[in-house]
Amino acid sequence: MTRDRLTVVRGGLPFPPAAPGEVVVSDSELRAWAFDGRIVKSIARYREARLCTERLATSGRPMLAWVLRVVARGHCSIVDAEGKTRTITLGLLIAWSWQVVRELMARGALLRRVEQEVTRFEQAPVRPTTLPVDARALYLRTDLSFGIRAGGSVGHIAGVLNALVEQGCCPIFVSTTSVPTVSPCVETHYVAVPERFWNFKELPTFVLSDACFHEAIRARAGRPIGFVYQRYSLNNSAGLRIAQQLAVPFVLEYNGSEIWMSRHWGRPLVYEALATRIELLNVRRADLVVVVSRAMRDELVARGAEPDRVLVNPNAVDPDRYSPRIDGASVRRQLDLGNRTVLGFISTFGPWHGAGVLVRAFVELMRAHPEYRDSVRLLMIGDGVEAGEAKLAIEAAGFGDAVRFTGLVPQEAGPAYLAACDILVSPHVPNPDGTPFFGSPTKLFEYMAMGKGIVASDLDQIGEVLRHGDTAWLVPPADVAALADGLHRLVRDVPLRQRLGAAARHEVLAHHTWRAHLRRTLDALEARVHASVA
Repeated sequence: MTRDRLTVVRGGLPFPPAAPGEVVVSDSELRAWAFDGRIVKSIARYREARLCTERLATSGRPMLAWVLRVVARGHCSIVDAEGKTRTITLGLLIAWSWQVVRELMARGALLRRVEQEVTRFEQAPVRPTTLPVDARALYLRTDLSFGIRAGGSVGHIAGVLNALVEQGCCPIFVSTTSVPTVSPCVETHYVAVPERFWNFKELPTFVLSDACFHEAIRARAGRPIGFVYQRYSLNNSAGLRIAQQLAVPFVLEYNGSEIWMSRHWGRPLVYEALATRIELLNVRRADLVVVVSRAMRDELVARGAEPDRVLVNPNAVDPDRYSPRIDGASVRRQLDLGNRTVLGFISTFGPWHGAGVLVRAFVELMRAHPEYRDSVRLLMIGDGVEAGEAKLAIEAAGFGDAVRFTGLVPQEAGPAYLAACDILVSPHVPNPDGTPFFGSPTKLFEYMAMGKGIVASDLDQIGEVLRHGDTAWLVPPADVAALADGLHRLVRDVPLRQRLGAAARHEVLAHHTWRAHLRRTLDALEARVHASVA
């Protein structure tokens, strides 16, 4: 049977409503078709096909375009959020394929050039820096990811940028994508991401580093810059290059080793040795490295970073955006939660977030207390790689009717979903290789700001920020029985969870706002620059 249209949506973007005769799938699902053979049954099945992306400028040369061409008998296109369209013709696909062949032959030259540049930078003397007064901050977000709608990275980026505005630092924001909840007062420039080497693993990150550097120089437009701040991303040295060229301080926000994360939460990097050199170059040359946990600081010092250049500065929250004053009634009505006790979990469902542990604990809770079958609900807010397994586990256990999976919720809407909950859960699990947990979960501080009772893993920084029986109920990480018991305690003891929530709100206001976070960074940077001059 021929259908009218196939719409493929890239990860991070909301699904458009399906018109009659239209099939809407994610790009990951379409890739699954190609691997499991379903694509054969879909050949020429649709009259037209389209790929929805955030921006045409960052769409690259998607190999999925070949799949679209195969499944559609007629028009194929790539469309973006602004309504811009690129028609996928056979000629375009042939041109792209020829470009891939040419880049395959040029791959060695690219890697040699990058290695030579890294060597020159490693051997170059460090230029002295000064901290100008009343100058702008240049902030670089250089990740090769687009269309992000929610998550901890969104909270951190927006938190720092908005705090810079409040501090009068007039940030210039250079980014590969738009970031929700960033103040409209922030001057924003987008990197035109090159299509070169797009179809090769990791190679686009080397090309992107140059593109980010040149876009930042254009964005600066000759204006004085007080310091450069970069959220580190794989193989990117743009911030360091700019800071050295302008002789201004360089602040590196380091959220964990890309090499380690690839090994343990993905696949080992193809060019791991070169990526390691670039990572260490950034860490060792930065005037200040901002990390969110002591575990991360210890890791960097062990790799050769100077201890007095590394600032431990945990994540934070905007206490006005996340507040007990937020009304969650509309979300409760929408999800048919009624007056039940709601356990809430917000996540991008990464492997370290503990969604599987929470699901097993919830099943154990419901089996141990049948009276909760009608009075307690679990609200799983967000989407990600672990969400599918969590859904299957809940259904297999027979409690699908007691759990609500929301799918992707935009960052702007997150507070209302948290407000719809009575108890908030942070069931993070230890690192798979036994190393200390280096995270500082942004959700933790959002939970605290909401003034809700919290059940959380007593795991490294989580157990340092929260105090058991005072600001939260802490349980051993990955302990399903203990988590189930902690949930039971807060379900049955309303005064306890109210007391915990009020204390957590007071704690976050005193120590963990983005304004305080930025102030610690600026104070440490000023002290570091003055020390180096002296």
